[in-house]
Amino acid sequence: MSKLLIPIDFSENSDNAVHYSCQIAQQTGQEIDLIHVFSSHSNTYANIKGETPLKDPRVPEAEQNMANILDQIKQNFPEVKVNSIFKDGNLYDEIKGVTSSTAYDAVVMGTEGASGLEAVFIGSNTYDTILNTTTPVLAVPATATEYKKDNVALLCNFKEAELTALEQAIPLFKTDYQLVLIHVNTDDKPIKDIDIKFKEWINRIESQLGISDISYIIKPQTLFMRQKETVAQAITSVLLDEQIDVLILTKSKKSVFRQLTETNVIKKMAFNIQIPTFFARVLIA
Repeated sequence: MSKLLIPIDFSENSDNAVHYSCQIAQQTGQEIDLIHVFSSHSNTYANIKGETPLKDPRVPEAEQNMANILDQIKQNFPEVKVNSIFKDGNLYDEIKGVTSSTAYDAVVMGTEGASGLEAVFIGSNTYDTILNTTTPVLAVPATATEYKKDNVALLCNFKEAELTALEQAIPLFKTDYQLVLIHVNTDDKPIKDIDIKFKEWINRIESQLGISDISYIIKPQTLFMRQKETVAQAITSVLLDEQIDVLILTKSKKSVFRQLTETNVIKKMAFNIQIPTFFARVLIA
């Protein structure tokens, strides 16, 4: 069974992630697991001795909130199957444990939008989750209330992992979209040489993945001659100018993601996500 995992804290951000995911599941037939983690649990209640142990007051409140969400989904997306999971512990560890025992197409997380993952409800563990999870992560900003996939972008450096990232995204986005490949010419190579590479790369994508509507953009080296903080902004500007609905990033050691991570650029992008961004899982050598 194809599944999505959504960590929720009953905030507007997580509610939006649920709504966005239900729109995906409605088209793809995926099942959804909602997970709520009591991340600041103490043993105040668990260790009480006596015939009638006290119950943490957060538990019934969370159970009721979860029931309300399940009712809303049943009303608005009756064909989508949804399950609830409650865990007690560190959210990052619990997500890692759940995704290790069950195969998910992605972990879907809500973000603040312009203020980005820095303010995401799962806090400081978010960036570590993106970097280290073995399950793809789909970050959904608060502004992305409607699921759209007309234009999907991929930061492209002609690496095998990029094909894998596109393949991992198929369960969520299928192949019926325009794929925009964005290449940053950091080595200042002749444009004609890059054009040749793109033609070969596009042929591989078409033949291996069945994506047929593909275009590409080449950004010049001068982009990297500015301050590091402006690089992420420049890439984001391309995404907005091209009206990109979803961005796909791969995290292999030789990918654009890793190269930009080393210069702190991708972290800036992660903290300023303005469109849904699919972070492909870590590829184990």
